[in-house]
Amino acid sequence: MKKLTEEDIKYRFITPAIEQAGWKKEQILLEYFFTDGQVLVRGNTVKRGKRKKADYLLTHKDGQIPLAIVEAKEAEHSVGAGMQQAIEYARILNIPFAYSSNGSGFIEHDFFTGAETELELAKFPSVDELWQRFLKGKDLNAAQEKIVTEPDYFDAFSNKKPRYYQRIAIDKTLEAVAKGQDRVLLVMATGTGKTYTAFQIIWKLLKTETVKRVLYLADRNILIDQTMQQDFKPFEKIMTKIQDKTLDSSYEIFMSLYHQLAGDHDHEPFRQFQPEFFDLIVVDECHRGSAKEESQWRRILEYFDSAIQIGMTATPKETKEVSNITYFGEPVYTYSLKQGIDDGFLAPYKVIRIGLDRDLEGWRPYKGQVDIYGNEIE
Repeated sequence: MKKLTEEDIKYRFITPAIEQAGWKKEQILLEYFFTDGQVLVRGNTVKRGKRKKADYLLTHKDGQIPLAIVEAKEAEHSVGAGMQQAIEYARILNIPFAYSSNGSGFIEHDFFTGAETELELAKFPSVDELWQRFLKGKDLNAAQEKIVTEPDYFDAFSNKKPRYYQRIAIDKTLEAVAKGQDRVLLVMATGTGKTYTAFQIIWKLLKTETVKRVLYLADRNILIDQTMQQDFKPFEKIMTKIQDKTLDSSYEIFMSLYHQLAGDHDHEPFRQFQPEFFDLIVVDECHRGSAKEESQWRRILEYFDSAIQIGMTATPKETKEVSNITYFGEPVYTYSLKQGIDDGFLAPYKVIRIGLDRDLEGWRPYKGQVDIYGNEIE
């Protein structure tokens, strides 16, 4: 008899077992690649490393809200042979249930309880069962569930979707807000898409009517303009840029430079709004002084104290005078420069030390050289 390959095991046994448990085809993502593969530089050659791939990613909605990872092995392996890899991927992807199978049954690892359970092939849990266990494990009520399950904004022309780490950042922020947390810190390396992540968070909070008016603060004009023209473009009909210290309260999303809105102590434009006017404030690159007690940013944040405030930074600032963590709390999620490079979403860097000849060799005056006062330099 011909030996069954891993693909045979998936096609003949694992996929049918999952589908028979009630999972729809659009909820089952096969061969789910979630990294780009590290960029490897060898001399003048550049190539990609191996991409990380889960055999199955099972989702609550159509490709959204990941619930389970399933790793498959050939029949000659034990049913739990793929569990270590399933657990590793589930941890990276922040997924609560991991499964291993060789086609004869399943082993389940539940991250909420830490329990591992052996299941018959025909006893794979339904999406409804896993979803109820997810809600219980997360301790989410019906109102909170509505917030965390709001679909992503999707543009069919660009086909752009959140990367796995953006998905985690979005989900963790929404969960924190749903549970009443009003100060949230996200740490994401430069170049990993903080603005797109912020867009999805704002979109979902507006769609669920969790917030009605949003203030987006940045410290450079180019950041505001790029954000409005690119990631925030779907908001163009409900979005305005605060200019010339004049404020139009008819919009839903307000984009502003912090110093323009803060003004000075003689004239503070933000006071034209009532303190309860904004429900959400997003602070881009909040390490640039927003957490300093006497800063312009802090005057704005403290005036709109009742608003949910989300700080986003690549490098949280922690000194005696300035602390992002003291103000916003511990990060709900961190995606580091190292992770970005390892995953292949960021290019690696190389430190090149350049020494100036004067620094390396020192300097001596030539014979007869004089200074600006005409005195000979010895």
